[in-house]
Amino acid sequence: MPGESANRLQDHVVAMACTLEHRGPDDSGFWLDESAGLALGFRRLAIIDLSPNGHQPMQSSSGRWVVVFNGEVYSFAELREELTAKGHRFRGHSDTEVVLEACEQWGVVEAVKRFIGMFAMALWDRRERRLYLVRDRLGIKPLYYAWAGRTLLFGSELKALRAHPAFDAEVDRDALSLFMRHNYVPAPFSIYRSARKLLPGHILCISDGGRIEDSCYWDARQVAIRGQQQILPEDPEGIREQLEQILRDSVKRRMVADVPLGVFLSGGIDSSTVAALMQAQSEGPIRSFSIGVNESGYNEATYAGRIASHLGTNHTELYVTAKETMDVIPRLADLYDEPFADSSQIPMFAVSQLTRRHVTVALSGDGGDELFAGYNRYVWTPVIWRWVSRVPGYFRAPAANILRAVPPEFWEKLAAIVPSKRRPNGVGDKVRKLAETLAKPTPDAVYRQLVSHWLNGEPVLNAVPPQSILDDQSLPSDFPDFVSRMQFLDLVTYLPDDILTKVDRASMGVGLEARVPLLDHRVVEFAWRIPPELKVRDGQGKWILRRVLERYVPPSLFERPKKGFGVPVGAWLRGPLRDWAEDLLDETQIRNAGYLNPAPIRTRWREHLSGQRSWEYHLWDVLMFQAWLRRWAVSS
Repeated sequence: MPGESANRLQDHVVAMACTLEHRGPDDSGFWLDESAGLALGFRRLAIIDLSPNGHQPMQSSSGRWVVVFNGEVYSFAELREELTAKGHRFRGHSDTEVVLEACEQWGVVEAVKRFIGMFAMALWDRRERRLYLVRDRLGIKPLYYAWAGRTLLFGSELKALRAHPAFDAEVDRDALSLFMRHNYVPAPFSIYRSARKLLPGHILCISDGGRIEDSCYWDARQVAIRGQQQILPEDPEGIREQLEQILRDSVKRRMVADVPLGVFLSGGIDSSTVAALMQAQSEGPIRSFSIGVNESGYNEATYAGRIASHLGTNHTELYVTAKETMDVIPRLADLYDEPFADSSQIPMFAVSQLTRRHVTVALSGDGGDELFAGYNRYVWTPVIWRWVSRVPGYFRAPAANILRAVPPEFWEKLAAIVPSKRRPNGVGDKVRKLAETLAKPTPDAVYRQLVSHWLNGEPVLNAVPPQSILDDQSLPSDFPDFVSRMQFLDLVTYLPDDILTKVDRASMGVGLEARVPLLDHRVVEFAWRIPPELKVRDGQGKWILRRVLERYVPPSLFERPKKGFGVPVGAWLRGPLRDWAEDLLDETQIRNAGYLNPAPIRTRWREHLSGQRSWEYHLWDVLMFQAWLRRWAVSS
């Protein structure tokens, strides 16, 4: 902000950066342009070029550009070579220097289009006096910004913005209603009315004088539409070969680091593919890590161990008790910084803690479900809808009520007669979803139900849920195939705002960098050209990705029903977490806070405790908001 003294600017930016020490424990720095009222602060997790030449904030060789940069540009080596040929000179070998010189050579927009990577960055053009905020194409790295009076604040987490004395911490009730619906606050909203998330693939340009331009340099919707228009001929072997080569290159690029690296290995298709391609391109055994829990239906560590043994990785496996897992819960409000209620956040943090004891970088298999149709809803929703649509309308509601009336534990016990190798996880929850499906008029309404908890944002008081892309009536014309439509919606909502948020906060919370090779934008663009019949085939999702994996791992080691990466929250709420939950769900406390209507919450709590209904997802949403509210002492 123009007019602020250098000392005040420094004090503010240092205080903001200090809140992010967990993201960058290795180094810190700040840079001031007092005449422009600009201050940049940084905490560094050193990955490439560990010397002082990698220190940030960093200036370009000409002095025109200054950057703070979170993430990695994996195409930096070839860009550096190209820039050197054009006369640019480099002091060290970090990708940050390449970012600066690329902006010097091509300008911000054209440079960013050349980057393969994950990044959130702020670039200051000293000559034109413009600030650019940039986020990667898929939203792997977070970037928040807010106006505090005439001051623009930005950072990787909301806690950095909160550290500024002028930040307005008023809760956005409309955004809170979206959180209650989805278990996360979707972009561009944040839990605060004054703050926003920069959308994936976007650049925010703030000119001297405060003019703001928001532009999109990579549009996932257009990529998906273009991919459908350029569908490859149905040649399974040829497509498998092309996909494997793209994935090998993506994985290889993410193995470049000046620090030890490994891979999260759950034993599922996605992480096993990443681990296999890493091991195939490594001179020695790679490090792999998995977490096991002694809870029936939730433990996949044994599968991961078998995959690791076959690949020959140096595998580390840690079994955690329910108590150790639950000990993470008090930290969640700090880790996730705004309400976030995907309960797999708990094992994700546990595996990140384990991994960080041994390495600084870990590759992850996230993104495979969205790109290659791995979620059960892609396989079963079209099948169920074809069946449901034949059921007379007058019969659907009574049938749904009958299914709802049966406790989920009954369905779990009934499913126990199915051999474990063929038994799906969470049968009770799947029957509940079937019941909800029966009452819906269209397949799109079924999808909205599947991805919603409190459907209309209940029980938030005085809120109007904003319209979102889920309400976009033009989607069926852009995506006539229903499975492709679900994949696209998950790609631009659930993936960045839930999955990638979960991975970023859990990993960076312990100073671990998580890299996601399946979300290289070249993989995404290619995946949209793959015929849908090669994604869902023979009642199985990720068919083509399985064909890649089976070149490295016998199908007998990975072919099994899909299980989520979760913990038995529903049972815990009736048992060891009951007192903790009862405290947060206290009717008087909820009413006095003024954000939620306690009546429906208490009703569902009683039904859950009695076993009458399983409301674990709805209750976890409320519990995570209440815990967040208590931690950050926000008043209504």
